Amino acid sequence: MFIQTESTPNPATLKFLPGREVMADGGTADFRDRDTAALSSPLAARLFEIPGVSGVFFGYDFVTITKDEAANLDWAHLKPAILGSIMEHFMSGRPVLVEQAEGAGEEDGEEFFDKADEEIVVTIKELLDTRVRPAVAQDGGDITFRGYQDGTVFLHMKGACAGCPSSTATLKHGIQNLLRHFVPEVQQVEQVA
Repeated sequence: MFIQTESTPNPATLKFLPGREVMADGGTADFRDRDTAALSSPLAARLFEIPGVSGVFFGYDFVTITKDEAANLDWAHLKPAILGSIMEHFMSGRPVLVEQAEGAGEEDGEEFFDKADEEIVVTIKELLDTRVRPAVAQDGGDITFRGYQDGTVFLHMKGACAGCPSSTATLKHGIQNLLRHFVPEVQQVEQVA
């Protein structure tokens, strides 16, 4: 098994491509602590055992690892242990997520928007799914729609996008401009946790 790595715009994250599906349903899972990972994902739990790992994100065909910057470890020291853990997991045949906990890494918050804005929201979601999310997945992250209210679109950033120094520019100059162009009702885009 050959696992490729790619840098991301966020220097605290690295994208690992195992050459196979990670999330077969095309969904994502974001783990920000060891306890949640232990309940939901054997692979995430294994990765959190590596000192310096502070976040694990699963996309369709990649795993993005966030390192704890306070630990002062560079990728040259972390990468071999991460590669070994990913390889051992996939060679074991164990699932990425525990069946009854599928989606446990997903956001629990519900979407919010006024019923009168439903047509606008459908257009926003379509633009996010077709133009934004594929590009963001290339960088090892994901962006999901959380709500729309009074001309403001609320988005949640995951994986490499969470905490990325360029995330504000991505939101304000990239996504906001795109949505404003296609949906004149959109005035601004805000990030939510």
